[in-house]
Formats: sequence, structure tokens, C-alpha cells
Amino acid sequence: MENNISNTPGDGAGFKRSLSLLDGALLVIGSMIGSGIFIVSADISRQLGSTGWLIVVWLLSGFITLVAAVSYGELSGMYPKAGGQYVYLREAFGKLYGFLYGWAFFAVIQTGTIAAVGVGFAKFTGYLVPSLGEGNILLGDAKGFHISAAQLLGIGIIFLLTFLNTLGIKSGKWIQFFFTFAKVAAMGSLIIFGFLLFKDHSIWQLNWTDAWSPKTVTNTGGVITHESLIGLAIMGALCAAMVGALFSSDAWNNVTFIAGEIKRPERNIGLSLLIGTVVVTIIYISMNLMYINVMSLQEIANAPSDRVALAAALKIFGAAGTTFIALMIMVSTFGCNNGLILSGSRVYYTMANDGLFLPAAAKLNSKGVPGAALWMQFVWASVLCLSGKYGDLLDFIIFTVLLFYILTIAGIFKLRKTQPYLPRPYKAFGYPVIPAIYILLASTICIVLLKFKPTYTWPGLIIVLIGIPIYYILERKNKSGVGN
Repeated sequence: MENNISNTPGDGAGFKRSLSLLDGALLVIGSMIGSGIFIVSADISRQLGSTGWLIVVWLLSGFITLVAAVSYGELSGMYPKAGGQYVYLREAFGKLYGFLYGWAFFAVIQTGTIAAVGVGFAKFTGYLVPSLGEGNILLGDAKGFHISAAQLLGIGIIFLLTFLNTLGIKSGKWIQFFFTFAKVAAMGSLIIFGFLLFKDHSIWQLNWTDAWSPKTVTNTGGVITHESLIGLAIMGALCAAMVGALFSSDAWNNVTFIAGEIKRPERNIGLSLLIGTVVVTIIYISMNLMYINVMSLQEIANAPSDRVALAAALKIFGAAGTTFIALMIMVSTFGCNNGLILSGSRVYYTMANDGLFLPAAAKLNSKGVPGAALWMQFVWASVLCLSGKYGDLLDFIIFTVLLFYILTIAGIFKLRKTQPYLPRPYKAFGYPVIPAIYILLASTICIVLLKFKPTYTWPGLIIVLIGIPIYYILERKNKSGVGN
């Protein structure tokens, strides 16, 4: 059954529906896989000190992501329009809630991720060409504010991808197609070779000995100590460890932002979310099983600079592993940023049509894409690149991202009551039990983080709350404009 909701200017009228189910699934996969999977398992291992709990973290993160994704399928069928999550929150709870999400999205969620992924690309380029890395400081000094070659290269990559996406949706589509396939193939090769070429099964057996005794691992001056976790400390460590895994699994919702350009969005967005999140979850768990096969848990926890994939590749391929991993992460981050840049601009476009963003962002260029919104996104992402604070901002915002996911899925329950007759080509899987389980799990993580990791919570809330006065200023301006 086709969704008969008409496109108003704020819903993305003017976009051409040229993206297929495969394009949508590749956007989900490509946006989710950045650099996190190659790094964060080290911190998870230090937080929990247990092979079994390492896998539990990735399984639980995958489950939470999958439940959220299939729940979003209902919303995407109801509102197959540009803007995605912003639109869902606006329709369920009102413009203020939609704006607060859009504000945080522009301030740091999307632009901060774009900055971090861009500089991540440059960091690994620095392995191959040291003059382009973080060590080459062009301005300032290493201890204070500085600008490195890696930051400028990151900005250059963001500029290139922004420019290519202003040329039309087909440019972004083919970049996403090529780089997503390339990184999935590279990761698949690493997983396969990690099991086929590495014959020392004693490491695997050792890692699964006493695999369910959680403990924190600290390395002080080369002296490694373990402290057993009991009671609530296990819950605190588990939730803290999941921050990295959830961040690595984030951006799955980016496909909802480009709903105005997807063919049969009422069907294909939900399927894209399902296919993409399942594929990525399988890849992530397989990567961690490969790590466990080739390295001891102590080696994973103490990988130099947390580069777990690099340490694994060195053991599998020898010295050639450094080049392999550097190239793989460059491909991964390049494709990831393309998806982020392409989709993020559609949110600002929809907000601008609602009078809640800079007016220029409300226009499509001659190629049928929001060119001005793309360049605005580039400017702010570049500022974050130069600030060097994007990493801190991303840590702050993880808690807030979860809050918006919880609120959006709660919107399913509200819209079932307030809009019972609106066409729902796809209904949330397992409603009301499965969406309620997500809300319960994600809320538990947020509550525990409030207690055990306040640095992950209050700054993110402050960023969101700053948006409240901005919203009312914009609304007052919009009303005075109508009155005139």
C-alpha cells in the first residue's frame, strides 16, 4: 500500500527518487562502518577484562541497534520524506523536539562525526606518508592549540566529498557503492585470513579460559594490574564499555534522512535499515572473534594507541599488515564520510523549510541537491577539525544520541494513539514488546552513565539545552515575519 502523504515544501518536494534498496542498504553499512571497529575493542577489553564480556558488549550493541532500526521502519513508512528522525520527532512531539534534535545534529552529532572521521582518514594516511600525519604540526605546539597536517588533510577530504555531492545524488551514490563494497571486502579478507593463516589455536583456547570473570585492566608504567568487578560495578563497566561499541554502530539512521530520494521509501527504507544493521553486526562480531583468535586479551587491551586491527594484521601478515590496515581504514573512513555528508544536509534542508535553520539551506541547486546546506555543513565540520575538540564533543553527545533514539521510538507508541489511521506499510517488529525492550535497555544505559560516567552525560545535555532559547528566538522571528 502506497503512502499517500503529500510532499509539502518542508517535506522535501523537488527531490528525485533515484536510489534503490541496494543504495539504501549500502548507505546504512557505509555510514556505520568508520574507524571504531578497528580501535574500540581495546578500551572494552580494559573496562571488562574478559573475552566473554567483550563479545557480549558487541552482541548487545548489535541487538540494541537492530531493534531500533526495525522500529524506525514503521516511522519511515509513515513519513517517507527528507529529514528522517527530525521529521519523526516533529510529528510525534512537536517542532521543539524536532529542532532540539536538529540543533544537536548540526552542532556536533553529524558535523563532529564528519570531523572525527575526516581526521581519522588523515591519521592513517600519515602511516603511509608521515608528512601528512598528526606529527607534522604546522602551527602552534603539541601541548596547546595547534594545527597539524592531518587536520588540514581531513578538511581537504571533507571539502572534496562535499563538492562531489553538490554535483548530484548520482555522484554520492557511486562513491558510496564503490567504497562500501571495498571496505566490506577488505574486512572480510582480514577475518578469513585471521582464521585460515593463523594456526596457533592455543591463543583462542587461552582467551576462553575463565572468560566470564569481569575485571578492569590497568597499565601503569608497563605494570599491568587486574581488579575484579562485582555487583553494580559490573553494570557500570558494561555500560561504559558499550559507549564505544554503540558509537561504532551509530549512523544507521542516516538512510532515513534521504527518504525523499529513495524509490518506494515506505518499503525500501525499512528493509535498508534491517539489511544494513544485520550485515554490520555480523561483521563486527566476526572481527572481534578474529581478534580473539590471533591475540591474547592482554594484547588486545594494550594494543599500541588502541589500534587493535593493526596489531592483529601485524600478526597475520607481518610488516605488510601495517600498509594493509592503513589502506583499509582510509577506504572505510572515506566511504563513511561520504554517507554522512550526503545524508546530513537533507536534515538542514527540511529544518530550513520549517523556518528553523538558515533560509539558504532550504533550496535545491541545479543538480537537485541541497548545495547550500552541504557547504554549511562543511564549514562547521571544518571548524571542529581545526578546534581539535571533536573527539571530546562526540564523547559528550553519545548519551544524548541515545536519549533521542529513546524519544523517537517512544514516538511510535504516541503516534499509534494520535494518528491511528495514518498508513503504515510496515509496522514495528514485535510491537509493543520489542520497542519497549529497546527503551528499557537504552534507558538503563543512560541512567548508569549518569551515575558512573558523568563526563559522558551532562555536557551533552547542556549542548541540547542551549538549543531551547535558540528555538524560541527563531519561532518569534518566524511569527513576526508572518505578521509583517
